[in-house]
Amino acid sequence: MKDYRWAAIGCGDIARQFAQAMRQEGRTLYGVANRTYEKAAAFAEEYGIPRVYERISDVFTDENVDIVYIATPHNTHSGYINEALRHGKHVLCEKAITLDIGELKEAQVLAEERGIYHMPLYKRMREIAESGALGKLCMIQMNFGSFKEYDMTNRFFNPDLAGGALWDIGVYALSFIRWFMSRCPDRIASQVKYAPSGVDEQVGILLMNEADEMATAALTLHAKQPKRGMAAFEKGFIEIQEYPRADRAVVTYTESGRRETVELGSAADALRYEIRDMEASVSGGADEMHLDYSLDVSWMMTEIRRIWETA
Repeated sequence: MKDYRWAAIGCGDIARQFAQAMRQEGRTLYGVANRTYEKAAAFAEEYGIPRVYERISDVFTDENVDIVYIATPHNTHSGYINEALRHGKHVLCEKAITLDIGELKEAQVLAEERGIYHMPLYKRMREIAESGALGKLCMIQMNFGSFKEYDMTNRFFNPDLAGGALWDIGVYALSFIRWFMSRCPDRIASQVKYAPSGVDEQVGILLMNEADEMATAALTLHAKQPKRGMAAFEKGFIEIQEYPRADRAVVTYTESGRRETVELGSAADALRYEIRDMEASVSGGADEMHLDYSLDVSWMMTEIRRIWETA
């Protein structure tokens, strides 16, 4: 496989994790850009990155760049994605990929954009679900709660940085739901509690699709709760803890009472799996990036926000 040259936009925590994942793969990022040049230069020095761009726009015009990795606030994603695609770059963008379905469809017109789960465990769990051993899917329940410092200026609660529970953690819950559902939900109900800054700090979601598969999601930025996913079928259920970077699941077969523990992959290697899947897709190999699911998740998030605005 070709040794692809990656350039990162953004120098925050997730970008640091990505640079470390590249290092664990025995490689390094080719270039880095940030809104503040000094921060990009310090990031490059720390991770041995040879190219630091004066301006973010220089990333897109650099003919040596194959793949652009975007790790900036949610509200900047659409512009960077589109500009990269216009210059013929492949793009890997952090969640939430765009703020609404309209922005993602605009990117789709330019190129087939990517993103969802890459942990080996999820692929194995869906194989079990699709085998028929558990019967028909009935209900999915998702919990995701974090206690964030109640500071309305930090990115989690800042509306100018696209803060809020839905964009920050809800995308994981909805991606899990779509991963197991046989088709996208077409009926959605939701309740929301707003933070003083105006962003959603607590969210309840109920979904249902044409196959009568149902799902619930409970999200909060102001209370800790287990990152637990459960998919219940007619003949058993799957429990996954610590999603999205899960490496352990328990499958219970209710007719016999048998419990099977599946351990696969490593949470510490989550971004390494993402790098490998992206490069395999770019090289023409198996496409594990699931544009169709990205579009469905974006549509759900857009519809949920519409429900809040019209309530």
